[in-house]
Amino acid sequence: MSKLSTGAKIAIFAAIALLVFGGVFLGITFTRNMGMSEQEITAEDAEKKMNNLLSGISVTQVTPRKAAITDEDILDKEEELPDIKNYPLTVTGSGELNIEIYSSPEKAGEGTDGWLNEVAEKFNSSSQKVNGKSATVSIRSVSSGLAVDYIKTGKYTPQAITPSNEFWGKMIEAGGVDVTLKKDRIVGNVAGVLLSKEKYNSILEKYGSVNMKVISECTASGELQMGYTNPFISSTGLNFLVTTLYSYDTDDLLSNKAIDGFKQFQENVPLVSYNTMQMRKSAESGSLDAFVMEYQSYYNDPTLKNEYVFTPFGARHDNPIYAVGKLTADEDKLLDLFCEYCTNSESQELAKKYGFNQNEKYKSELPKDISGDKLLQAQKLYKENKDSGKPIIAVFVADTSGSMSGESINALQTSLINSMQYINKDNYIGLISYNSKVYCNLPIAQFDLNQQALFKGAVMDLAANGQTATNDAILVAIDMVNKAMKEHEDAKPMIFLLSDGEQNTGCSLNEISSLINTYQIPIYSIGYNANIDALKRISEINEAATINADSEDIIYQLKNLFNSEM
Repeated sequence: MSKLSTGAKIAIFAAIALLVFGGVFLGITFTRNMGMSEQEITAEDAEKKMNNLLSGISVTQVTPRKAAITDEDILDKEEELPDIKNYPLTVTGSGELNIEIYSSPEKAGEGTDGWLNEVAEKFNSSSQKVNGKSATVSIRSVSSGLAVDYIKTGKYTPQAITPSNEFWGKMIEAGGVDVTLKKDRIVGNVAGVLLSKEKYNSILEKYGSVNMKVISECTASGELQMGYTNPFISSTGLNFLVTTLYSYDTDDLLSNKAIDGFKQFQENVPLVSYNTMQMRKSAESGSLDAFVMEYQSYYNDPTLKNEYVFTPFGARHDNPIYAVGKLTADEDKLLDLFCEYCTNSESQELAKKYGFNQNEKYKSELPKDISGDKLLQAQKLYKENKDSGKPIIAVFVADTSGSMSGESINALQTSLINSMQYINKDNYIGLISYNSKVYCNLPIAQFDLNQQALFKGAVMDLAANGQTATNDAILVAIDMVNKAMKEHEDAKPMIFLLSDGEQNTGCSLNEISSLINTYQIPIYSIGYNANIDALKRISEINEAATINADSEDIIYQLKNLFNSEM
């Protein structure tokens, strides 16, 4: 082979250098954008796009006024509750003697969630008699937390209730209501943590076992991205909260040691979800390694069984049944007959087919003597310490377009003013409204008494007219939050969109979705007699919840959302 000339060597060297430089440049560019979704754009591009879009949006600054905070702003607990007609009977009894039973939804729903409905229908068809009178039962599917609130306030009181676990019966009793445990179990179930198989195996290899103590420690150290449901309304969420506290102090779940452990744990929890659907979506997107669920739901979902390992925790969910108040002798006898029917071999075989009665060897990790008062205190502790001293920066975005006039705008104002009591005072809150234009009604500031008075005045002055520039208002809210975050870098950002969902002017969702995605600010949407699909598309970008609430139950829905998030 002939020797290369000096010029040829230089040319080859230059070519190699160019290839190496090009490879490094492409590598840097690729890794810088690695992990970004198709919607997400770089921070630099996002800032340019945001400024460009904002330049076309005129924001009117409204001079806020104070409105006195009075006791009249706070509705009675009974007034907060939705009309019972929003939760219709799933089984309607027609006997001469009939009792109504509130049931948790996982056994009074549809399909494999309809076990109790099927049992009740068969019971009603079996010609039961009490003292010569035909005897039947009616079933109403109501989440355990809401059912307890109905009973404790006396707004709607059934003859019996069967929540998922015993905690709710204890809290009803702690509220001064006479309840009697008729059966400590009508069908077996357990709550558990679902860990992705990869994460489960890595934890098992490192720690030698997987249990709640290990899960708590891994979450607190940042090794595990854990999510759970709102402990004010969810049986599994409440069970998880109590079990986590107990894992830090087995002698007293409300001790300083337990509280300090919970704060450290909570500091590394990315999500306490408003509902199970929100939590599932976060898990499906890969932002959670683990989340909570009852075994019966896990059993009936082939995808979950294939991708996650179930680890039971806390108290069993054996669906006790309680008599509420003083029943007549005949009603008491009827309830006993129904309890016996629920636990006969045929009913229990059906339960097993639907995913219940599957973890019979699992025993509760918690002491039996946890009182209702302690459970109520645990909920309060969660509310006060869930953010571990880190404030929330939130902007409320209120739709005041013409389609919101009348009932919807009135419900929005009432629900926001009443819900002020559920926002922690260390948080930072602002308010904007919009129709065809965008208005800054209240700049972001700490939610002390002064800011509360300004917030109330701003909400009271909202009036509905004009078109609907929802996405323009969202951009302005994002900009407000981003600026406030520069002063409070450890804060958690949020936006609450209150609307009927009917966008008809201004920026399109396609124009702003990449910005929502890039800035990663969850947008919780609350629909007032709304086009709920339009709101869902906005909230799902960053895995926030959408509440579909009509004007009769929005107040209770907001209360629970703020207890969970604010």
